[in-house]
Amino acid sequence: MLNKKDQRLRRARQTRVRIVKQDAARLTVFRSNLHIYASIVSNDGARILASASTVEKDLRAQLGAAGKGGNAAAASIVGKRIAERAKAAGIEKVAFDRAGFAYHGRIKALADAAREAGLQF
Repeated sequence: MLNKKDQRLRRARQTRVRIVKQDAARLTVFRSNLHIYASIVSNDGARILASASTVEKDLRAQLGAAGKGGNAAAASIVGKRIAERAKAAGIEKVAFDRAGFAYHGRIKALADAAREAGLQF
């Protein structure tokens, strides 16, 4: 019997198989209870081209009290930042890898903010 984490990782593997066929850089997201992390990984999966998270010192100062990185508002800020950093690195189009997490709440907020900031997926 699979536990909750194994089920999520199984869903993530299925998604990544489809993403590899697209031959595009992938925007991968990880969320914990306190933070959300986003990074853009190259087509071959060998390099991280851009990254953003709520762990960054200047972003934590912007969010206020400790532990405020685990909400949709923080996820929106991270989505905007990752889109800006991707554009700076010359990346316009990515495949969204939600890492097996359901597409709602913080994951959806990050994706919507990245789209609004001009990233295509």
